[in-house]
Formats: sequence, C-alpha cells, structure tokens
Amino acid sequence: MRRVVVTGMGIVSPLGIGADYVWKRLVNGESGITAIQSFDTTELTAKIAGQVPAGLAAEGKLDLAEWIPVKEVKKMDRFIHLGLVAASQAIEDSGYVPATEEEKYAAGVMIGSGIGGLQSIYDASVMVHEGRAKRLSPFFIPSALINLISGQVSIKYGLKGPNHSAVTACATGVHAIGDAARLIAFGDADVMVAGGAEAAVNTLGIAGFCAARALSTGFNDRPAEASRPWDKDRDGFVMGEGAGVLVLEEREHAIARGAKIYAEIGGYGMSGDAHHITAPADHHDGAFRAMKAAFKSGGLTPADVQYVNAHGTSTPMGDDLELEAVENLFGEAGRGLAMSSTKSATGHLLGAAGAIEAIFSIMAIRDNVVPPTLNLHEPSRASVIDRVALTAQQRRVDVVLSNSFGFGGTNASILFKRAA
Repeated sequence: MRRVVVTGMGIVSPLGIGADYVWKRLVNGESGITAIQSFDTTELTAKIAGQVPAGLAAEGKLDLAEWIPVKEVKKMDRFIHLGLVAASQAIEDSGYVPATEEEKYAAGVMIGSGIGGLQSIYDASVMVHEGRAKRLSPFFIPSALINLISGQVSIKYGLKGPNHSAVTACATGVHAIGDAARLIAFGDADVMVAGGAEAAVNTLGIAGFCAARALSTGFNDRPAEASRPWDKDRDGFVMGEGAGVLVLEEREHAIARGAKIYAEIGGYGMSGDAHHITAPADHHDGAFRAMKAAFKSGGLTPADVQYVNAHGTSTPMGDDLELEAVENLFGEAGRGLAMSSTKSATGHLLGAAGAIEAIFSIMAIRDNVVPPTLNLHEPSRASVIDRVALTAQQRRVDVVLSNSFGFGGTNASILFKRAA
C-alpha cells in the first residue's frame, strides 16, 4: 500500500487558534478552561468549559469575520464554523490547492463530528414548540448535518474526491484521520483533508452530560484545576469545543511538489467493546485491541514508541483502565515511556478531541517535546509509565501513539512516526 504523510495542520481550540500558538501554550502548562459566560448556567451543575477564545487572530483568538463571509456564517452551525477555520488553516499550511480537474478528483475531505449542529437543532426545536415553524431558516437542516462540514470545505476549495464524514462519538477525530489515510493508501485519493469539529458547549450539551453525571462539578470555582487525568481528586471530564484538521497526502505526491512533511502515518487500529453504551470493558480490552491493531497495521512495536497521547478524559473509571491497557500491551517497553493527557489543558472536545490530539502528537515529534498532564498532583494508582505530571519534558520522540475512545464502545488508535 501507498505511504501517507501529513503536510498541513490547522487547529481551533480553547487554547487559541493556529498550531504553533496553541502548542506553545500547551507546553508552557497553560489551561484553556474557564467559567462559562455565553449562556446561563444557573440550573446546571457544571459551570465551566474549554471555550474557543474570541478576538483578534494576531492574538491567537478567533474572529470568524476573518475566515468566513458574514452572510455565510448565518448559514452554518458553530461546529461548521470551527471546522472550516481549522481546515482553511491546514490547507493554507500545506500549500496545496488542486489546479486541474484530475487533481480535484484526487483530493477529498473527511471531517467528522460526534454531535454536530446541536445549537441549531435546539434553537429550531424551540421555534417549532413556540409555534414559529414557518419562520425556520431554509438553512437549518444543512447547518446541522454532520457531513456538511466536509461539504462546505469541498465546495470552498473545489475538492471533488471522496467526500465523507466519520461519526463515532469521541473517537471521531482519529477515525476520520485513519480512514482518510486508508483512502490514500488504497489509491482512492492522493490528498485528503481530515479531522474533527465539535461545538457542544451550549445549554443542551452541558445539561445532557450533566444528566449523565459525566462532567466535573467540584471545581466550578477553579476552572483551570478541573481537568485532572489520573489524579485521585478527578470527578469527571470538562467539555471543550474546537476543531483539528490535517492535510494527508500520498508520500511521493508530497515529495514531488516539494511539500514540507511533518510526519508519516505509522499505523491505525480500531475495535469495539460490545460491552456497555458508556462504560469501557474490563481492563479496557477494547483499547488494548485497538492499539494492538494499530501496531500490526504499521509493522511497528510498542518498543518503537516514546510517547502516548492518552484519551485520558479525567473520569474516575476511564483513566485508570486506559493506563492498565497500555501497561498490558507495552509490558517492559512501558518503563520510561511517556504518556500524558492534553485534555488537562483543553478539556474534552468530543468528536474533535482525537484530531487536535493528532496535531499535538505530531508537534511532539517535530520539537522533541512531550506535553504535560496538568493538575496531576497525586496519582490514583502507581505505574512504571511516566505520566508527565505538571511540566513538559524534552526528550527524543520518533513515534507517537494517540488514543481515542467513544460511547458505544468504539475505539481508535493511530501511530505517527518521524518522516524518513
């Protein structure tokens, strides 16, 4: 099969926008989690979230008017806004815009979301309930559909190749990237714009996860301390919003046009728990098998890996089960292995999480820096694996494994390796 490399990256996150700006804040140990101000949280038990900062792009913040015409903004849900901005960054970063019809046929899009246009659906349902159905926007349905993010990107850039979206809850970002890489590997495309976007920081989104008792509620007065993977005081995840998008390219195609190559896809694996709608299986067997499949597909071994970007959401059950699965798979290779959860700084971006974490994984290879796990003061259990508590580490990184797991027992693992 053909080899696949990464030639462009774009990110919109609670730490800001732009890969270099966000990465700098991440390795400096800064948090993007703040009190919710955009809507009333009086009736909600969780009152904090990782929210994309609004402001000037020069300051690492998001001004939609700089990216999307005002008249078009009104036709899209916020998750599409965020994904379109991240995709625009990634395509610009890659330097690739197909010029001929044949090139357009060989360039596609696969950007997914776990939930999609939740705010649009909420607003429209309220209008219908209030007897204002005839006033619904004709753009309501296209603004809410998850695949419309891929559609909007393909329309903007004239990408006529595979047009698809992954929808696998919190594993969406990794599934989108991994599946897009396989389309290239099997010859269905030469270039794919792939990733995930999510905008569920709204009344309905927060209320829904509060009802499931999944969110942190004990740190509302200390937002930056709320997301604390593996720490004994963790009490749930913190919702985040944003988008991460990569430009993936067949290796020889990228070399022929003189593209900069950030990293190469080193393997991709998937599995299902067949166990429970929200809880992982015992010993996180699904995670174990997804990671094992990623190594098998790429011909790598755990001994080749220096860093694991964990799913690590800060839930009492999930964190330690993922750690157990990594320990079981890596064995002796786990001694000296670095594993951190960047959700400690961003919160959990649901369907976008795996995509922004793919960017963090690639940056770790580029700069030989492992980002920290914030708020990890007292681990809930001991391990030979270094969870990079509080402070980033400078170390050689050639191969990174990144995990994402979702409701319904869906698991995805992807390997990135230094480009050769």
